[in-house]
Order: sequence, then C-alpha cells, then structure tokens
Amino acid sequence: MIHLISDLHLSPDDDALLHRFTTYLSSLTPSDSLYMLGDLFEYWLGDDAAEFLGQRPVEEALARLTANGTKVWLMRGNRDFLAGTDFADRCGVGLLEDEHILQMGDHRILLMHGDSLCTDDLEHQAFRSLVRTDVWQQTFLAKSVPERDAMARAVRYRSENGKVAKAIEIMDVTQPAVEAVMHQHQVRLLIHGHTHRPAIHQFALSGPQSGHRIVLGDWATGPSSICIHASHLELRHDTKADALYF
Repeated sequence: MIHLISDLHLSPDDDALLHRFTTYLSSLTPSDSLYMLGDLFEYWLGDDAAEFLGQRPVEEALARLTANGTKVWLMRGNRDFLAGTDFADRCGVGLLEDEHILQMGDHRILLMHGDSLCTDDLEHQAFRSLVRTDVWQQTFLAKSVPERDAMARAVRYRSENGKVAKAIEIMDVTQPAVEAVMHQHQVRLLIHGHTHRPAIHQFALSGPQSGHRIVLGDWATGPSSICIHASHLELRHDTKADALYF
C-alpha cells in the first residue's frame, strides 16, 4: 500500500509528536511505500547538523524502517529544503524533487509540497526563490552550525510574526496556480501539504472529468495521512476519514 504524510515539523522539544511519528512508522510493513511531502522537520540546517538539532532519533527510526524493506521517499518542503544526500543515505530514503508524478496504473498523481502554489504570498515566494539557489545554499552551508542556527531562528521568528499580519487567504494556494501546474503535468489529481488544511477539493478542469486537489494536514494534534488503495484513496486526519474513488 502507498502512504503519504506531510508537515510533521518534528522537533526534539516535542516528545509526544516524535512518539506519534514512530508509532505511525511501526504500523508500516515491508510491502508498503511511504512518501513524505515536505516539512518533516521544524527546520533543517544541513545534513551535518542532525545531532546539533537533536534529530538523530528521527534518522534512526527511518533507518530501521527502510532496513526492514519499506520504501521511503522525502520531498523537501520550505522548512527542510536543505535535506540532502547524506541525510538520505543515513536513513535509506530517496529524495524527490517538487512536482513528482506518482503513476498508479492508469492514474497519474502529482505530488507537491505546496508552498509554490501560494502565489499570493509574494514575500514567501521571494524568499523561496532566494534560498533555493545554489549560491545562497553554498554560502549558508559554509557557515558554522551555530551561525546557521541563529540565522534560521531569526527567519522563523520573523515568519511567525508575519503570519499574524497576513490574511489567511494569502497563505493558501491559489486556484490559477493549481490549475496551471495540473495542466502542465496533464493530471487530474494533485496531492500536497504545506497549508495545514486537510480536505478533498473538487473543481472543473478541461474535459469531461473533474479535477481533485487533496491536502494533507499537519500533525500538531494527531496523525494526518493518505492511504492509496487499488480503487480509491483515503485521507485520514485525527479521527476523521474521507475517501476519493478512482
């Protein structure tokens, strides 16, 4: 079975969240596949900073899972975009670029983190464009881990304050961006995270069939996941479940 999760924002300061995550991983079997669609960590300073950040237990849990045979992939989000091949090798996970196509028989499913779809949030898009450049990342990673940590904490503080001032709609995806990327990849089903608003959305696309956008929730109050079966997929968030049939 294929499973998808997103936006755990794991932090060593939240033991309950780590317990939810490791309990979830223990429910997976070697025949399962797991796709993590970004923001696995609250923030990531580079692959050499896992111990500094207190994230070794997460790496060890993922390494145990993949050593048991479960296939795991990570798509980097806006909090952990610096996760790289060293981290992936230690955990035994594969890395995905944003806008990944998951082929399920005759069905093409577009997987994204989702922050690139929030096109009304101009401040975030400008920051995203900056930190995704090789020059910025090389300059940042050349600094000491404590220096990187101080910079990241300052950015996060400004980000949290900025959220208070922004309208909720600005931080959500925009429909034109959703439709454009779905047309680009010729898909009718998009799954993403980032907005922390779990739901199944249906809307019109060109042609006789509707389009669907499924949003994974965050894990602040409980697990949020998608399970893909042969005939349908199920979005689970806390104690609720919604299904979409193919």
